[in-house]
Amino acid sequence: MPAETTGAPNTGAPVNTAAPAQDGSKTAPPPANSTAPKAEGEKLTPAQLKAKAKAEKAARRAQVKEARAAAPVPSPVQEKGAVTDGKGGKGKGKPDGQQTQGKGGHSQGRRPSFSGRRPSGAPIEKDVRSTIPDAFSHIPMAKRIPTSQAHKDVHPAVLAVGQQMATFALSDSISRLQATLLAFRKVIESYETPKGNSLSRHFVPHVLNPQIEYLTECRPMCFAMGNAIRLLKGKINKFDINTGDEEAKEGLLEWIDFLINERINLAEYAIARNAALLINEGDTLLTYGRHRLVEKTFLEAKKDGKSFEVTVIDDPFERSGQDLAKVLRQAGIPVLYSPNLGGLRPKVAAATNVFLGGEAIFANGSLHAPSGTADVAMSAANAGVKVIVLCETINFDRDRVSVDSLTYNEIDPERNSAESFRLLFDNTHDKYITGVVTEFESGGGNSPAQAILALLRKQEDPLID
Repeated sequence: MPAETTGAPNTGAPVNTAAPAQDGSKTAPPPANSTAPKAEGEKLTPAQLKAKAKAEKAARRAQVKEARAAAPVPSPVQEKGAVTDGKGGKGKGKPDGQQTQGKGGHSQGRRPSFSGRRPSGAPIEKDVRSTIPDAFSHIPMAKRIPTSQAHKDVHPAVLAVGQQMATFALSDSISRLQATLLAFRKVIESYETPKGNSLSRHFVPHVLNPQIEYLTECRPMCFAMGNAIRLLKGKINKFDINTGDEEAKEGLLEWIDFLINERINLAEYAIARNAALLINEGDTLLTYGRHRLVEKTFLEAKKDGKSFEVTVIDDPFERSGQDLAKVLRQAGIPVLYSPNLGGLRPKVAAATNVFLGGEAIFANGSLHAPSGTADVAMSAANAGVKVIVLCETINFDRDRVSVDSLTYNEIDPERNSAESFRLLFDNTHDKYITGVVTEFESGGGNSPAQAILALLRKQEDPLID
């Protein structure tokens, strides 16, 4: 009979094909009345086939044991192709060119580690969070999730949005919110309620939640997205169980269009108009980085015929202020550009007003904004300069408060190394903020940061009626 391959390393050691007995000793040739194979051409009984397979298996085990005893410990290069069964138990024979796994989960031919360290072997992908100290391990970080690992129910439109968020092609809260709502719109359009279910009971747990989980895995959800999703779920839950699919879907699509139009497009226009009223002829204005509301406010004031100057303090990492300076100069506005926070105090002291954009505002009036915003706001407050924050109410958080930058934040995945890492946002206390401009006119659209909860009670809930 031809010799069978066992998957053991070819070490040149002699191989004994005699099957060992249960006590480990070599066995004699089987007796004549055994179930060994008969002459070629004779058909074997099931019992004989079973005994034959058992004997061959015992022979293979003997070969592996002898090969292990005679073979040297393989190098990491030899171990690169090692295969384990993933169960931590005794491995079975594999085809030629592969290792077998022994007891305890260690590959046969590989020296087990008693020091607690992983044995050398195939290169392992580095965990980007492995260098973050334990004190900051609670802070999330955006990561790119391969589409092949996404839940099978995630819609292609949501897959695309998740990839754009993970790579920061969609970075600010409003652009992420708008892209998410448009993707959810396509999810609703393609949805069909299974037989025996209703949209109000089936859609959220089985369709919407997988989309949300995928987006959250790609990048932590911003406050605007969280508010919009809460409102969307409230709208869905208000549907009667007997509401028809087409009627419910049409209602949801209209509601999404209304939310985008009212809370994003019209809100941007209203905030820019309200904030432009705070700019006077000959003012020297200062801002940090580039925020869409601040940019639109300056352009709106210029359109009104006002003459003023703008100082742009740029984020030294993002460099978004360069683009803002170019846009303002093209509009005929004199601009002083500073590439970093150096010399911040005299620049702030020379300003009339400081305009800042926010990612979110907490219930205690604290501002959640790109890193560096707090430095500008504190310098302005110390110099007696007004600090005006522009923010849509969809970014307000009515339930949570924040007093530091470590409770709600993100780690910059592009600037994370063994030596240091960078936080994307910081927290500005309400005492450094003169007023908040929103799309709802309250005192000319300029409300104190501490009045955020009162402002929220006047609106928002009608969206889910």
